[in-house]
Amino acid sequence: MTIPFEPVIFGIHLNMHLILEYVAFFVGFRYYLFLRKNSTDNISSNNRLSIIIGAIFGALFFSRVVAFLENPFLHWEQGWVAILNNKTIMGGLFGGLIGVELSKKIIGEKQSSGNLFTLPIILGIIIGRIGCFVSGIKEFTYGKETSFFLGMDLGDGVYRHPIALYEIVFLTVLFILIKKFRKRREQFESGMHFKIFMICYFSFRFGIEFFKPNTFLVLGLSSIQILCLICLLYYWKTIRQFFTHARSKIHLL
Repeated sequence: MTIPFEPVIFGIHLNMHLILEYVAFFVGFRYYLFLRKNSTDNISSNNRLSIIIGAIFGALFFSRVVAFLENPFLHWEQGWVAILNNKTIMGGLFGGLIGVELSKKIIGEKQSSGNLFTLPIILGIIIGRIGCFVSGIKEFTYGKETSFFLGMDLGDGVYRHPIALYEIVFLTVLFILIKKFRKRREQFESGMHFKIFMICYFSFRFGIEFFKPNTFLVLGLSSIQILCLICLLYYWKTIRQFFTHARSKIHLL
C-alpha cells in the first residue's frame, strides 16, 4: 500500500480520510448506544439528549476555531470555505466539554455524564486517525523529517514521524486501560474515566506537537499546545488528586 492511499473503484477516487471519518462517527455512536443499553445511566433520556446536543454544537464551533488558530494567516487567505472545512479533534473535544457543562447548567443536571462517552470517543478517534495516516501529507497529522527508525515516507519522499500512527498506538493502550477500569467502578468517582482520558490525551498531544512542523507559534507553542495547557489547568484539581494519591501509595511502600 502506498501513502497517500487513494483507491479507485469504478473510476472514482475514494477519499479514505472522509470515509473513515464517517465510519468513526457511526461506530462511535453505535458503541455508545450499546454501552448505554448495557449499563445503568443515572441521567434521564431527555437530559442525556440535551447534553449530546450541547456537546455537538460546542464541538462544531471550537473544532473550527482552534483549527483556524493553528495558522490564522494562512487560513484567512484561503477564504471562508476553507475556514469552515478545517477542523481539529482537540478543539472538538474541549468545545464538546464546554457545551456539555453549559447544557447541564441550563437543564439543572448534577450527575456526571462523561463516562458513557469515553470509550466511544476513543474508538472514534482511533478510526479517524487511521484515515489521517493513510492520507499521508494531505492531512496535517504528519511529523517533522527524522532519521529515527520509525520514520516513514508519507507521500513526499521524506522520512517523517508518523504522528497519526503514534497516536493510534497511544489511544489503543488508553482504551484497553480505561476498559479495565470500568470493571473496578467502585474505585472511581462518577466521570473519572472521562477525566483520565482528557488528561492523558491532552498531555500526550502537548508532547507530540513538538514533533510536528508547526509554523505559527506563540511563545514557542502551537495553538494546540496552548489549548492542551488550558485543558490541563481546567482539570488541575483532578491532577492534584492523582499526585496526592500517588504520594500516599509511595509512602505506604
